[in-house]
Amino acid sequence: MPASIAAPAVTPSDLVWRVIGLLNLYRLLVPLLLLIMQGLSGPAWSVVPAHPQFFVGACIAYFTAALLLIIARRLEWSSLRIVALVNASVDAIAIAFILYAAGGVASGLGILLVLPVFALAVLADRRDAFLIAAVAAIAVLAQQVFSGLTDATPATDYVTAGLIGVALFGTSLVTWPVANRLRESDALVRRQELDLANLAQLSQYIVQHLRESILVIDAQDRVRLINESAAEILGDQNAFPDALIGEASPRLVFLLESWRKGAASGGPESAADATFVAADGSRVIRPHFAALGSSGPGPVLIFLEDTSILAERVQQSKLAALGRLSASIAHEIRNPVGAMSHAGQLLAESPSLTSDDRRLTEIIRANATRVSGIIDNVQRLSRREPARLERLTLSAWTEEFHAEFCDTMQFPRARLTVRSTADLEVRADPDQLRQILWNLCDNAIKHAVLGDPTRAVEIRYGRMPTNARPFLEVADRGEGVKPEIAERIFEPFFSAGRGTGLGLFLARELAQANGATLLYEARAGGGSVFRLVFPDRRRWEI
Repeated sequence: MPASIAAPAVTPSDLVWRVIGLLNLYRLLVPLLLLIMQGLSGPAWSVVPAHPQFFVGACIAYFTAALLLIIARRLEWSSLRIVALVNASVDAIAIAFILYAAGGVASGLGILLVLPVFALAVLADRRDAFLIAAVAAIAVLAQQVFSGLTDATPATDYVTAGLIGVALFGTSLVTWPVANRLRESDALVRRQELDLANLAQLSQYIVQHLRESILVIDAQDRVRLINESAAEILGDQNAFPDALIGEASPRLVFLLESWRKGAASGGPESAADATFVAADGSRVIRPHFAALGSSGPGPVLIFLEDTSILAERVQQSKLAALGRLSASIAHEIRNPVGAMSHAGQLLAESPSLTSDDRRLTEIIRANATRVSGIIDNVQRLSRREPARLERLTLSAWTEEFHAEFCDTMQFPRARLTVRSTADLEVRADPDQLRQILWNLCDNAIKHAVLGDPTRAVEIRYGRMPTNARPFLEVADRGEGVKPEIAERIFEPFFSAGRGTGLGLFLARELAQANGATLLYEARAGGGSVFRLVFPDRRRWEI
């Protein structure tokens, strides 16, 4: 016989308390019905007790005991056996008193014990089931003996009491197959509930720890489900279950509404520029929408794709081509650069040079060194060599860069300003950082301010307001980048009509080599902002 059938659960289960609840209802109804039947005058339904006052008291006591057992349901019962025996004892004693007050077994009220014995035998094991029947049978016989001592009762009543005892034992015996079936069903239900709970926990764990960022939005644009990765993208403070998605990302709400309109009209469901910037300001995210259900506006499943990861995979082949190209021409470029640098050095040694001429030779040597450094950076980038990271103080470094850039490019210093909110220290390769900022400033001058003497370029640095990560950015008031090409400006060899299309590509690749992120965003009021977001200083300090 299986152990699950031979012995009940150690602690009462939900099935036990459901049966006990029905039995308590029976205990409440029986004394009320007996009191009502006592007051009836018809012989068919009336009850004429031998001891009327004791009968009323016994019914009230049984009703009170039922209320106490209902209250005791809130206690922490340690054993099902204790629950069954306590309930059986209450029923046996209370009904025995009612039976005695009604005139003994001749009243026919002994049948009231059958249902409690049946219900409690279902919950108990075989040994306790017979013990419950024995307690009920002894209570019937005891009241009959006491009734015989106090009142004149015929001998046939003892036979009737014995038959009631046999009927109670028979009820307990017949109940055993039913109890087996009931316990098997209860065990199966509990196993299924446990499996469902485990499955729900497993599903929740998988969703929360997926590398993909997902969230579910209902028809009212409230978050119903979101995993850790998506909450990090949208911002933990605003993206949580039951929060309005518009409070976390207004841009995402706009893209969601655009998708809904496109899906309803049968047109394109997403646009090429359907992206937004993550809450940390360092990633560009592309959402993908999928409707959950087919009737009307309903929940929407949103996948948030980090475009930097996809772009990195797509550009591997382009990087390989660029590496082969740079390797083939690096030697050819380095030779004439070396010759110019050597010629500049020889020219500087001439005694007939004026101070202005010597300044020009210094520019020649400095730019030859810079070109040689660019070649080294391109070759290291093509070979995927790690950057030579150093600790740099941005205030001193940007002032030095500002002076070098303006002197070399013959650009008025008043039109290239440096502004900061706090002095910062970052970790980067100084040569690669110089090339990144040089490319950004050179692009800003060529495309935004060169034709207008009233425009200026700003170099700004500080900390991101959302996550306090250091940033360095170049901002201008030019025409900006057209939205339809904003996603492609960092692709290699892509050009809007001027240049080779390598400047911004190399700048972003060098930024990634330094653990930073280079982002573009349209400037409020017109213009462009190219922002270099450095890694968190606390991470590299640890």
